[in-house]
Amino acid sequence: MKHTIDAACKKLGRVASQAAIHLLGKDQVNFVRNRAVGGNVEIINASKIDVSEKKLSQKQYDRYSGYPGGLKSPTMRDVIAKKGYKEIFTLAIYGMLPSNKLRAKIMKNLSIKE
Repeated sequence: MKHTIDAACKKLGRVASQAAIHLLGKDQVNFVRNRAVGGNVEIINASKIDVSEKKLSQKQYDRYSGYPGGLKSPTMRDVIAKKGYKEIFTLAIYGMLPSNKLRAKIMKNLSIKE
């Protein structure tokens, strides 16, 4: 089953949580935790989301290389400039899915269009 979510003038978290529910299949009657039964989700108008200026400058996406001094913390504005809005949605939805072997399979059913 294919779901299309229009992200224009909506908050990032609202769209991401709605997409995570459809990807997991929690909106279907045949939902089971140990199988990926969710459908495909397409998010359109990703670049038209409603993000405040404060969040653009203060929200940080941390990553660590494992080496001393290897912590990098780009802001949301930096990530959008470098990789686009697609990366913001991907990271938000990825964090809302359970961290098990199915997460990679579930994420393959997500497509984001700016």
